[in-house]
Amino acid sequence: MKKLAVLAAASLSVLSASAFADTTINGAGATFPYPVYMKWAKEYKSETGIKLNYQAIGSGGGIKQISAKTVDFGASDAPLSEKQLEKIGLTQFPAVMGSIVPVVNVKGIAPGELRISGKLLADIYLGKVKYWDAKEVKADNSSLSLPHQPIVTVHRSDASGTSYNYTGYLSKVNSDWKTQVGQGKEVVWPKAATNLGGKGNAGVANLVKRTPGAVGYVEYAYAEQNNLTYTAMKNKAGHYVEPTLKSFQAAAANADWKSAPGFAIDLNNQPGAESWPMTAATFILMYKDQANADNAKEVLKFFNWGYNHGELASSLGYVPMPKSVVSMVEDMWSKDIKANGKAVY
Repeated sequence: MKKLAVLAAASLSVLSASAFADTTINGAGATFPYPVYMKWAKEYKSETGIKLNYQAIGSGGGIKQISAKTVDFGASDAPLSEKQLEKIGLTQFPAVMGSIVPVVNVKGIAPGELRISGKLLADIYLGKVKYWDAKEVKADNSSLSLPHQPIVTVHRSDASGTSYNYTGYLSKVNSDWKTQVGQGKEVVWPKAATNLGGKGNAGVANLVKRTPGAVGYVEYAYAEQNNLTYTAMKNKAGHYVEPTLKSFQAAAANADWKSAPGFAIDLNNQPGAESWPMTAATFILMYKDQANADNAKEVLKFFNWGYNHGELASSLGYVPMPKSVVSMVEDMWSKDIKANGKAVY
């Protein structure tokens, strides 16, 4: 009898482990955090057996998917307002912070060599500055040998949180951009510029890489992974800085999360001598009222695991969420995310 009990227990253990290994959580949305989500997913599956299926289809697609309840969570770099969240029945929280970098394809220019301000970047996308050896470009790059080469601007062709943050930054530093184009996940790109559209951060990176004279904008990890030439940028303090984890952290350090409803915070153009000017958080969207408590719990466990493995985010140039913010997020999980009236987390 004892032997049968042991065998039965062993059999249950195997079945439990098998079911555990078959668990998959599904998400869709922003391409901005895709590299870090994939790194987390690989390590998490190795440690727990739980798989993440994440479709990097852009922030607009993520909002549509979670609204249609076809995924366990949506992901967007453009945070939803309290009114939007309430209308759909969602809550949101930040997963990680990252930075947007301008990338160029100009022969003979090494990463970090070309200096560019936000105002000039906007003027290039507006079609006011058309050649790489234009006086506006040479003003801060007199030591560089810049070619008389047409500038080709590259932007996102899909509804994009990266574009939302990029156009938001340009609106802050260039009044013409603010009045003529403005901020949005999708905007009407100026016809005066020679421009191309790419889907996702990967699409923009690919277009810049194969288009001589191109300039585009991508999340930093995409610049690194594709060996793209990034620029130095003039920050709010008037200093030219390069995209490094230190400059990203300097920008993120000023964030006032306590005063941000729904954690919707703007990290663009932060003060500080070392701050990188285009820094942003990326957000997770989930329903407050969960139909599947087990799935919801697994999603929250996954992101909690990510919070506790900040070194994996840092290795890709992302900025992990501070412990104080993680505590606020976990409190929100406990209060707001429920299934059948009971807290999921």
